[in-house]
Amino acid sequence: MPIRNIIILLICQLISATGAIVIVTLGGIIGSKLVTNPAFATLPVSIMVVAVAATTIPATILMRKIGRRYAFSLSSLCAVISVLIAAYALYTESFAWFILATGTFGINMAFTQQYRYAAAESVEARFVPRAISLVLVGAIGGAILGPELVKYGQYAIPTVQYAGTLLSLSVLFLLQSVLFLTLGPLHGEDDETAVQTQRPLGAIVRQPVFIVAVLGGTVAYGVMTFIMTATPLSMHIKDGFSLEETAQIIRSHVIAMYAPSLISGYLMERLGVVRMMTIGGFGLVLACVIGLQGHSMMHYWYTLVLLGVGWNFLYVGGTTMLTLTYSMSERFKAQAVNEFSVFGTSAVGSLLAGTIMYVYGWYTLVLVPLPLLVIILAGLYYVRNDPLAGRLSAKST
Repeated sequence: MPIRNIIILLICQLISATGAIVIVTLGGIIGSKLVTNPAFATLPVSIMVVAVAATTIPATILMRKIGRRYAFSLSSLCAVISVLIAAYALYTESFAWFILATGTFGINMAFTQQYRYAAAESVEARFVPRAISLVLVGAIGGAILGPELVKYGQYAIPTVQYAGTLLSLSVLFLLQSVLFLTLGPLHGEDDETAVQTQRPLGAIVRQPVFIVAVLGGTVAYGVMTFIMTATPLSMHIKDGFSLEETAQIIRSHVIAMYAPSLISGYLMERLGVVRMMTIGGFGLVLACVIGLQGHSMMHYWYTLVLLGVGWNFLYVGGTTMLTLTYSMSERFKAQAVNEFSVFGTSAVGSLLAGTIMYVYGWYTLVLVPLPLLVIILAGLYYVRNDPLAGRLSAKST
């Protein structure tokens, strides 16, 4: 399996994950300091997720026109601008500027989510699950580095708390922009594999496997964002846990999201993508069940760790399943539908998280995802014998 692109994408994933963890960890906390109504504390993070959803289709169009490497590089520069705006928002104590910053950061994240497609297009079809999962491993480094930046950077500039953290991020994203320019050839961009007959979009999206693949990614990301966004508020603001304890839980969650990528691609090649997605779905159900049991540090830890593992199996599986449903020439329109569905739902979940948390509390919050999880598990059962879903196993043998 060619590894040059995988290594570059892994490093860039590390940087992007670091930035995302910092913004998610601090978003609600900074928001609560800058706004008088605590129900709007998660609005900056929610706006970020809305921006991701709104940018998914434009991002896909840009990548189709100028190629992934240049589009990724431009998006990294967008991240540089966003964290500098966030630092300015803290300096001026402006909630509006902070919302603008997180919204701009969301534009970058719309491109970040497509690193996995670049990984898939860097290797032969039989290595796709492994390539996708290995690139996501880079986020483990982000899970370690992000909280450390929060912890040690918050007072680096004594007069403006957290400004040092944000300025450090700007340097990392500038480095990332340069790294993307060294990305090697991708299938469909630098070869002739994209010269194929294209089906109408309707013919692609009507495939049962396509529907389940999109639903898997949508439910995985929506449930994960919904619960993760509310966790810092529940822990730090409602239950009085320290910022360090809250950051520790978020770190454990993010490690749990990406550490399984060391083996999930291999397991999908051996067990099949439907089985692995089903395991992920049940993992998310168990996370919700444990979340109903209490508010202790360990309850939060088990809930967020299971949330991460379940997300990994369902999301990586959904992405892998999606690649089985289109040809290279169809990839951008199929991916655009998937990304918009995934992050549109994630945006709704993020917007609702703060309000549900403050109005109804943590227990109601962890009950809300259960019907969606039942739906995706039923969908996976429906396509379990579909020949298209079995193509991966056939290619691996």
